[in-house]
Amino acid sequence: MQKVKLAVVGAGLIGRRHIERILSSSSCTLVAVADPSQAAKVLAAELNVAYTESLTDLLAKNIAEGVILATPNQLHVEQGLACLAAGVTTLIEKPVASSLEEGMRLASAAAADAPILVGHHRAHSPLMTQAQQLIQRGQLGELVAVTGAALFYKPDSYFAAAPWRTQAGGGPILINLIHEIHNLRMLCGEIIQVQAFASQLRRGFPVEDTVAINLRFASGALGTFLLSDTAASAKSWEQTSQEDKSYPAYNDEDCYHISGTKGSLGVPTMRLKRYAAERSWRQPFEVSRLAPERADPLARQLEHFCALVRGETEPLVTLFDGLQNLRVSEAISKAAVTGHSVSVPTDWF
Repeated sequence: MQKVKLAVVGAGLIGRRHIERILSSSSCTLVAVADPSQAAKVLAAELNVAYTESLTDLLAKNIAEGVILATPNQLHVEQGLACLAAGVTTLIEKPVASSLEEGMRLASAAAADAPILVGHHRAHSPLMTQAQQLIQRGQLGELVAVTGAALFYKPDSYFAAAPWRTQAGGGPILINLIHEIHNLRMLCGEIIQVQAFASQLRRGFPVEDTVAINLRFASGALGTFLLSDTAASAKSWEQTSQEDKSYPAYNDEDCYHISGTKGSLGVPTMRLKRYAAERSWRQPFEVSRLAPERADPLARQLEHFCALVRGETEPLVTLFDGLQNLRVSEAISKAAVTGHSVSVPTDWF
């Protein structure tokens, strides 16, 4: 099979992670890097691939079958529109836009089945697939409730390196929560209403550091989620999934607990409790632990993207998914500010 020719636009941290995986893949080859920085020009020379300062120049060369946009959020829509116009299959890093309003410009130009993959890489985690399939097979019965957490402590150096993170738009709602929203939508379905309380008392920044969220799902299930970047806790995906080896891991921690009418599941430990016969709190559960399946979700995402470029599959994370994750995140921000519950539409934009 001929290797898919890919270009990466944006040679920052996430762009270089994509480049590393392209270089390790047997399905694709890197043909170009586009980024105005001198460091990107040096990198392209070291890798012996084409270099351009801009996406426009890259598209004019017509050498890439697929483009990965790993650029700042505010550039995603304009660059996505350019790739659509050029007919190039595109992976747009999350968030797909800097705001829902901005993202709707992309939605208005794209069909619902546009060849766009949004880079919510956790969707490609075998842990998520394993949990999703168990729920879809009805092993838990009808979903009743989900509790989730992303509780972690960001050091002072994190904020000193980028002071914008201490201001509006730099808090964990817009930086971190969008990952969790996609995971919850995968596991429990569409979120149709939210409530939220936010606090900034611990760090004292103008932006929130801790948020408590209530969720209503289209299925009728209810959920709660705790989010904080100032909590000394290991209840976060990074510290429990063992997928990113740069984080310490804790085998006894779950960041999601999903309960149904027949049983419950902890994720990512895959601890399963089900009733053997009569369902009653006075009856014991059958307790088991599925063998967790682990693999690099970024590498799996890349393989999926190559299949998308070859026309062999549909996007696992669609443009609608990317925009819906933004829609829910913005609804939570609004709920936290207003103190009111906020409904979340689930129709196309």
